[in-house]
Amino acid sequence: MAAKLSLPVVPGAETVKQNRFGTLKRVSGRLKQIWVGREQNSHKEVPMPRLLIIDDEESICFSMSEYFSLHGYRVDTAQELDEAEKLIGSREYRVVIQDLRLTATRNADGLQIIRMIRGHNPFTRIIVLTAYGSSEMEDEARRCGADAFLRKPKPLSQVAQVVQGLLESPPKQAVRPA
Repeated sequence: MAAKLSLPVVPGAETVKQNRFGTLKRVSGRLKQIWVGREQNSHKEVPMPRLLIIDDEESICFSMSEYFSLHGYRVDTAQELDEAEKLIGSREYRVVIQDLRLTATRNADGLQIIRMIRGHNPFTRIIVLTAYGSSEMEDEARRCGADAFLRKPKPLSQVAQVVQGLLESPPKQAVRPA
C-alpha cells in the first residue's frame, strides 16, 4: 500500500490541477518565504511593487510570476489582450513585462498594449520581451513608449536586473503614445 502525501491546507494557496500524485497547489512567493523561514521579523512593512506580465505562453507567465514573487513583487499575469486591458484599467503597475505577439497571427498586439498603458499611467515602466524582435519593431515599440526591449530567450536574472534598473532610475518624462 502506497503512502499518501497530505498537503496542509494553506490560506491563499489555490488549487492548480489534479494529477496522479494528488492535488497540486500554487503558492505565492511570499508564502513560500514564510514556509522556509525567511520571514523577516520587521514591524515595518515595505510596499511590494506591482508587476504585470503579459505573454501568451502559460509557462512564461508562470515561471516569471514565481520568480518575481520570490523576489518581493506582487505579480499579475495576462495571456490575452482582453485580460491585459482589464488588469491595466483596474490597477496601477510599476512595471509591465510584455510580449509583442499574443496570438499565433503576425499581429503585434503588444504595440496596442504599450499605447494603452501609456494612456492609463505614463509613469509605468514597460519592458518588451519578445522572440519577434527586429530593429524596426524595437524602434516602433520605443516610439510607442517602451522603456526597454529584450529578445527571448533571456535569463530571468537579466530581466530582473532590467526591472530593478528601471525602478531605480527616474522616468525620462511622461511618454505620450505614438
